[in-house]
Amino acid sequence: MSLVQKDYLALKQCVADVEPLLPQIESAGQLMVERLRQGHTVYACGNGGSATDSMHLCEELIGRYRGERRPLPAISLNTDTSVLTCIANDYGYDSIFSRQIEALGKTKDILVGFSTSGNSENIRQAFKQAQANGVTTILLTGKDGGVIRSLADHCIIIPSDNTARIQELHTFILHAWLELVENEDWTA
Repeated sequence: MSLVQKDYLALKQCVADVEPLLPQIESAGQLMVERLRQGHTVYACGNGGSATDSMHLCEELIGRYRGERRPLPAISLNTDTSVLTCIANDYGYDSIFSRQIEALGKTKDILVGFSTSGNSENIRQAFKQAQANGVTTILLTGKDGGVIRSLADHCIIIPSDNTARIQELHTFILHAWLELVENEDWTA
C-alpha cells in the first residue's frame, strides 16, 4: 500500500469518527447564523495552519462562499501585521489575540479558536478575555481538547492525534458552517 493510500484511509477513518459530532457542529453553526443575524461579529484566531483556517472562515463571511449575499462582519485576529507585531513587542506573543478581543469584542459576538492541540497559550488568553467581554467562544481542536477546552462555551474535538487530519476536518467544519450561513436569506 502506498503512502498516499495509507493517508487516504487514515482520513476516511477520521471522517467516520467525526459523525457523532455532526449535531454539535450544526448547533455551533446555527448559533453563528443567529448571532450574525443579530448584527454581532465573528472573530477567529489560530497559529500556523490554524491561522489560515481563521482567515478562510472570515474572508468567506465578508466575501462569499458560493452564492450572492450581503457581507457579514468577521475579523481574523491573525491578519493585521502591525497590530500583531506591536502587541507581541509590547506585551508578548501570548497576548496577540486577547488584546484585540479586549479592544473589539462585545457581548454576544463570537470568537472561534482553531488549535489542533487546544494548548496554544495565545488562544487560551483570548478565550479568557472573551469570557470577560461576554463573547461566546467556539473551540475547534483535536487530541484531548487541551487546556482551552475548559474555557470554551462550545468545543468540537476531532478525535485524532494527527495534526493533518485535525486540520482537514476543521476545514470541513468551517465549510459546513458557511453552507448554513449561505442557506439563509440575508436580504432582510
